[in-house]
Amino acid sequence: MSRQATGLRAWVLQRISAIYLGIYFIYIIGHFLFDPPTSYQAWSGWLADPFVAVAMLLFFAAVLLHAWVGVRDVVIDYVHPIMVRVTLLTLTGLCLIGSGLWVMRTIYLAGASA
Repeated sequence: MSRQATGLRAWVLQRISAIYLGIYFIYIIGHFLFDPPTSYQAWSGWLADPFVAVAMLLFFAAVLLHAWVGVRDVVIDYVHPIMVRVTLLTLTGLCLIGSGLWVMRTIYLAGASA
């Protein structure tokens, strides 16, 4: 894509992540309505399933991507001093990366303890 299509790329990423988030929410709600984990062992056993672990990692990746695109667009549109903009985007990026690493660690440890 060219530089002029970056708005289109952000729009597409936002829509794709929103679709995945919606589908995953439907799956999770259905799962917890019909087969809720009743103990920590049941919960960690459910997370140990590779399909569930990968789907959950994709869910959090979609959440982080969705958050990044949304915050980035708002900051670019409404924060005009360049140093403030760069600082806000850097802090947001670091927080999102840290959150993603924490989620990966949590899911890995939940699957490993099963």
